[in-house]
Amino acid sequence: MILITAPVHDFFLDSLSKKGIDFLYEPTMRYPQLLETIQWATGIVVSTQIKIDKNLIDNAPHLKWIGRLGSGMEHIDVAYAKSKNIICESSPEGNCNAVAEHALGLLLNFYRNINTSILQVKNKQWLRDENRGTEISGKTIGIIGYGHTGSAFAKLLSAFNVTILAYDKYKTGFGNEFVTESSEDEIIKYADVISFHLPLTPETYHYASDDFFQQLKRKPVIINTSRGSVIESKSLLTALQNKWIYGVLLDVLENEKLDTYTSEEKEIFEALIAFENVMITPHIAGYSHEATYKMSRVLLEKLGII
Repeated sequence: MILITAPVHDFFLDSLSKKGIDFLYEPTMRYPQLLETIQWATGIVVSTQIKIDKNLIDNAPHLKWIGRLGSGMEHIDVAYAKSKNIICESSPEGNCNAVAEHALGLLLNFYRNINTSILQVKNKQWLRDENRGTEISGKTIGIIGYGHTGSAFAKLLSAFNVTILAYDKYKTGFGNEFVTESSEDEIIKYADVISFHLPLTPETYHYASDDFFQQLKRKPVIINTSRGSVIESKSLLTALQNKWIYGVLLDVLENEKLDTYTSEEKEIFEALIAFENVMITPHIAGYSHEATYKMSRVLLEKLGII
């Protein structure tokens, strides 16, 4: 039996049914319920709502694979699962274009005052000079992390007459006519925009902290559509307050459960959203109808079900 603990496209369920594979579709399932039912599972599909830890894995004697809808495996103890001969697969190919489009949308919105001016018109204000925008053309865009989403973002940007600098610690030889393979130092020195496309690992946790922001040379716009903890929130606020950066465009936060905030977290969040040059969306970059289908298909293919 396969446990599906996250929303999937109907294509995923139909594919299992056609193969005669038994499944339990419980997209609202949480850890306590999963702990009781995982003992019967041969496979499990998850997103980011449940942490697949050693305890769960030890209670799953028949488990053969763990399928992650989307990218990022930080919620899964992959090393322990593999020690138990459990296959772990993700599907970043499925939503990378959706994330790239969202990052580009945030940047266009920010530079051209789109959201601000729409709200003004709704309030019967017709302000043209006050909303004179800035073009992306001619800018230098730094991409940190050149996996599926980083490269998808670069592909979209290639139509905008920009200089694209990309850095990936674990990848080389990816430069082309549109993308210059660069170092982190070059991005820090030359980029007008810096976009993060990193997985969350012990190495990337708080990748952008005080030291990173203090080195920036061109007061760039910061974009993060990867994982919230790649950027240290307190350091981000300090960078804004000191005008080390021109703007902040986020789709992720260190803690996305706003009702669980400590007094310090609440203070930082309130201070961030008070800035006019800060835009935050609720972790929806990878949430498109097309991505839902593509992630399901990619995962099914990787697991050998279709």
